[in-house]
Amino acid sequence: MDRNPSPPSSDAEDEQAAGDSIGNTVYSRHWLFSILTKLIEVISPEKSDSNSNHEEVQTELDEEMENDICKMWDMSMDEDVALFLQEFNAPDIFMGVFAKSKCPRLIEICVGILGNMACFQDICMSISRDDNLGQMLLQHLCDSDSPTLLETSRLLLTCLSQAEVANIWVERIRENPSVYDCVCFIMSSSTNVELLVKVGEVVDKLFDLDEELMLNWIKNGSCQLVGQSTDDSPEERPDFKIVPCVLEAAKQVRSDNPEGLDVYMHILQLLTTVDEGIQAIVQSPDGGRETWTLLYGLVCHELCQPDDPPIIIQEQKSVLASILSVLSAMFASQIQQEYVKRRKNMPLIGSLIRILQNTEDCGKRSFDNAKKSQPEETEKSGTVEEDFHLKILKDICCELLSNMLQELTKENILEGLNQGHLNEQKCSCAFQNLLPLYFTSVESFLEALREADQTLADSLEKRFPSLRLQT
Repeated sequence: MDRNPSPPSSDAEDEQAAGDSIGNTVYSRHWLFSILTKLIEVISPEKSDSNSNHEEVQTELDEEMENDICKMWDMSMDEDVALFLQEFNAPDIFMGVFAKSKCPRLIEICVGILGNMACFQDICMSISRDDNLGQMLLQHLCDSDSPTLLETSRLLLTCLSQAEVANIWVERIRENPSVYDCVCFIMSSSTNVELLVKVGEVVDKLFDLDEELMLNWIKNGSCQLVGQSTDDSPEERPDFKIVPCVLEAAKQVRSDNPEGLDVYMHILQLLTTVDEGIQAIVQSPDGGRETWTLLYGLVCHELCQPDDPPIIIQEQKSVLASILSVLSAMFASQIQQEYVKRRKNMPLIGSLIRILQNTEDCGKRSFDNAKKSQPEETEKSGTVEEDFHLKILKDICCELLSNMLQELTKENILEGLNQGHLNEQKCSCAFQNLLPLYFTSVESFLEALREADQTLADSLEKRFPSLRLQT
């Protein structure tokens, strides 16, 4: 079934008896209780039943049962229904499903119902504090069924997003080395974009919540999976490293899911907030080339392109900030590497200036719009509040651009001028944004520019008198 059926209709008269509805809903307590009873029967058939062995190993649900449980899944989005399920120990029933059922669809639905129930704080607290249930759910990250993996990831993200229980899950995950291997395996091998995005969101949330866990994952190699046979020798298990796995997932989602790309770029950015993370990137077997190449390609060939309207920067400001932050950390660490050598950086420098031009354009648009909607206030102040995320992007962009400009030689600049990556307008935009904070970098660039194009250097000095005064 591609979609879950709608909840059962309340039109039937036999479900309208007084006191039968759940809370303020029109859903029948009797009907829902009967489905929970059926679910118990599915996983606990009578011993006298001649089909007992068949029931225990069945891998498919019959259509009627699947329809009914899917209706319960939809209904569980309602808080009154979720509380009813909690009252009648549905999580314990689902634990029985996880322990005994071999039916992937049934497990998927039960995890999905728990995910809906976890949206409500008190229920989420109860689910999270049940360590047996928590351990079972983490084991499902090692499941081979993609829909079950997706629902498990959704449930984990829901719990990690609630401050009252997030630490419970962080600690539980930290104590389960298998989670690292399972997550890395998904990121490195899955082609299911929806699953990759959700798993990425879980990793992003975990790293954001707990630096210690992130450090552990950076340092991690292979760890034995929960429930894995001890006959498997360590050399037979894959040796996962976090950076290559994140890169592989980013490549899978880059074309189909901009939000997913944003998630994985933010994971990389979080890694660069600690020295160990930067080293994990730049001291990989390829010296960080794969990371640089991917991010370089995104900035120079996919995001904020010359034929895009300037307003595109509003849609891409978050992912660009993450990418440029990683590139900046790598450039500072790996300037001696061949793949970041100066002659190859002119397209990136041109892209950075274009990003700054677009942020300026958006700022002017914001001012003009504010002037129209609030003319008196704008007239008095002469400014409008700067977009916080655009400011972050601008600051990161300026830092990277300043570091790159001061490394340019006469030959690099001539190449940039010939290829159109540099001209008077672009240099003016760069100087406007870099001065006065990055005066030393601009001065170094201007010195090299004089050797390449004295006329352009003189023109820029006239437009920025502070440079002329201090040279």
